[in-house]
Amino acid sequence: MTATTPGPQSEQPGRIMSREMAEQPAVLRRILESGAPKIRAVAEQVAAKKPRFVLLTARGTSDNAALYAKYLLEIRLGIPCGLTSMSTTTAYGARPDLTDVLVITVSQSGGSPDLVASTKAARDAGAITLAVTNNPDSPLAAVSEYHIDIMAGPEKALPATKTYTASLLALYLFVEGLHGGDGSAAKPLPDLADKLLARHDEVKALASRYRFAERMVITSRGYGYPTAKEAALKLMETSYIPALSYSGADLLHGPLAMVDNISPVIAVVTDGKGGEALQPVLDRLRGRGADLVVIGPKAQVEQASAGFVLPTEGVAEEVQPILEIIPLQLLAYEVTIARGQDPDAPRALAKVTETR
Repeated sequence: MTATTPGPQSEQPGRIMSREMAEQPAVLRRILESGAPKIRAVAEQVAAKKPRFVLLTARGTSDNAALYAKYLLEIRLGIPCGLTSMSTTTAYGARPDLTDVLVITVSQSGGSPDLVASTKAARDAGAITLAVTNNPDSPLAAVSEYHIDIMAGPEKALPATKTYTASLLALYLFVEGLHGGDGSAAKPLPDLADKLLARHDEVKALASRYRFAERMVITSRGYGYPTAKEAALKLMETSYIPALSYSGADLLHGPLAMVDNISPVIAVVTDGKGGEALQPVLDRLRGRGADLVVIGPKAQVEQASAGFVLPTEGVAEEVQPILEIIPLQLLAYEVTIARGQDPDAPRALAKVTETR
């Protein structure tokens, strides 16, 4: 069951979303300065329990943040991870043995009944439970053994922006804490986020390519794949353009056939191993004459139809997704405004979606 209520109505279309996107550098600084010690303390307590496996539970935007955490945990720590199917617990009543399994539930509000119910069931089944939310007083935080506050402050626009990047940073710091890392790779992020937001006009010019788009394809690999999924979600929920997100590897296994010289394709090219793995996909897309836009390093942008250069030089690959999504949030915003719609209040959506 899904319950929806009318979204916020801003005096100027997109005013709320624009303001909240602009808050992201300050949120990132707040987490690094005030939240990092608390996140490390939680990570140390969880690490002491030596979890043998990790299950990640989330919906919507938070699901994309959870996917990012899956890459972090498997690559940085070598811990096997899975994304849960909550209906196995909430609809079918399954009760697997979760002894010594870490269950991380990511939710902006911490209020969705299925997230709360599945987390409670996991704890009853022996799991170590951690809630990552923007609301320490939420029902989800209450049923979890541990909690991390992402400290994003109230988010009123229906499309999640600052809570997404805050979730990514909090999860990165948590994973760093699990293996005793210092999280120093995240220190440049607030200043770089400021610089990206200052280039809003570049994104506005890019958005003109998509005003009349009937569909879009967004692709990436590795750490950039959650960014592709989140960008597609932002475009669909704000502009209503069907946006299909694929791992570059999956794109080659069939969906590439739908790409032609009038099909817009956005490639998120992480500067590192993920970008290297995506290179054959970019070659195939160029070979098909696709309208290819690259979000990534300058050398990759120069080989595309258009793009947006990310300041990735010297930035660790595992934290680049926190920067990658910002121009794509701006793109969703600008495309929506260009199409005469209000990104603050997408039709038929509610800030808290109550699924069971």
